[in-house]
Amino acid sequence: MQEVADVIAPGLRVLFCGINPGLVSAATGHHFARPGNRFWPALHLAGFTPRQFRPDEQKELLELGLGITNVVPRPSARADELTKAELIAGGEQLVEKVLEYQPQWLAVVGVTAYRDAFGERKAAMGEQTRRIGETRVWILPNPSGLNAHYTLPKLAATYAELQRVSGG
Repeated sequence: MQEVADVIAPGLRVLFCGINPGLVSAATGHHFARPGNRFWPALHLAGFTPRQFRPDEQKELLELGLGITNVVPRPSARADELTKAELIAGGEQLVEKVLEYQPQWLAVVGVTAYRDAFGERKAAMGEQTRRIGETRVWILPNPSGLNAHYTLPKLAATYAELQRVSGG
């Protein structure tokens, strides 16, 4: 397995933050690489990308002012395999990364991971009151196929809301 490097640059419009890489992502080195993951289709349907990108095209996001990182760098088959300590440590490292790169928005995909990483038990989907420096924070649903409550159209609609408020 290889490290899944951040797709990041200073001053992005939106830095998407996954929970941690899955095993397919770790094997390929590309974010949201598992075939059943709906991140790439949701991103396109929401209007963030002009077409549906493949995971191996992830660096093209930078040209659109978008990037990807993770709360926890350790790959696992399922996000629920992570410990709370890993999520808390990952949240601290994420804050440092956001302060360094200063995206306009940090979009965390997964409300439970956000709650654990930042100790905000009552956090809900959408814009948060928390700011990291000047960066505004938004929580999106996890696009994993395991999150069956969110159909692709519903996911895309929630992503489109961020697309509208972030000036896309």
